[in-house]
Amino acid sequence: MILIDPLPRTLSLICDDDTTARLRKLGELVVHESNRMPDAMVDEYLPQASILIGQTDLPAERLERAGKLRAVFNVEGNFRPNVDYACCAARGIEVLSVGPAFAQPVAEAALGMAIDLARGITRADRDFRAGREGYELAGNSESFLFSGSTVGLIGFGDLGRAFRPLLAPFRCPVKVYDPWLSDRTIRAHDAEPASLDEVLSSCRVIVVMATVTSDNAGFLGRREFDLIRPGSVFLLMSRAAIVDFPAFLDAVGAGRFRAATDVFPVEPVAADDPVRGIDGLLLSAHRTGGLREAFYEIGRMVVSDAELVLRGLPPQSCKRAHPALAGRQRSMPVEQR
Repeated sequence: MILIDPLPRTLSLICDDDTTARLRKLGELVVHESNRMPDAMVDEYLPQASILIGQTDLPAERLERAGKLRAVFNVEGNFRPNVDYACCAARGIEVLSVGPAFAQPVAEAALGMAIDLARGITRADRDFRAGREGYELAGNSESFLFSGSTVGLIGFGDLGRAFRPLLAPFRCPVKVYDPWLSDRTIRAHDAEPASLDEVLSSCRVIVVMATVTSDNAGFLGRREFDLIRPGSVFLLMSRAAIVDFPAFLDAVGAGRFRAATDVFPVEPVAADDPVRGIDGLLLSAHRTGGLREAFYEIGRMVVSDAELVLRGLPPQSCKRAHPALAGRQRSMPVEQR
């Protein structure tokens, strides 16, 4: 039995016809999509389920009754603290996330935004439409050549590792701050390990791609923003909770550096939110990963790994939860955005 509790996703969102057909071949599907699966329904069907697809609460006492469960797939793209990861590990239950499905789309958008901010593309368009355009050098007083500029990455998980190869044609030296990784791992991706302060103070382009955890919420604040060199570019691509958002907006509004953000503390953003009027801030409505291709990739990843797990083989496409790390993640659930 495959128990499907995918809110805020739906099967039609994440599975094309071919993927749905493959999923049906894996066993009986019990699907509940209109809202979160009621506890009574979970408790009724979970003891018979071999695969669970969704963000269902899984405390130890519920897992103890899930004798046939082989794998849990979070199709939101994160690891929530509502799962007893240690219990899953002890019982041999794989807990998997489809986060890698969004890595390439977000990385591609981040490259576009970085070049836009470095070269002033969007700003020049707005100036031209308002009759304020400057020609040749006069229109590039705040621009710089992206090629060859030192790029700093804060966080080097799925997003950072998808972004790094896109920089190769631009010959950008890359520095990485990620306290969860060894220096050897970072160097294996042709990047230089660096402290947070070094990344902030020495890089012309800074891209935040870190996961928010119980340990690092708001760790980029006023002190850190003061380290960034004037005229630099700062992109917030992962989670808004990583930064002290008011301090971030103050720094951009004061003209210390130009920035882009795809994420916000509260989503959707209110129509009268002051963020909409800050000069030097490129805005994106949490859309960089939300491509049709990415959502269908979620379904393909889940079904491919479910097929392997049910054959007694390890999953290959989704990210596996590490019990010591997964429970510390604090990404905002999609339905609360």
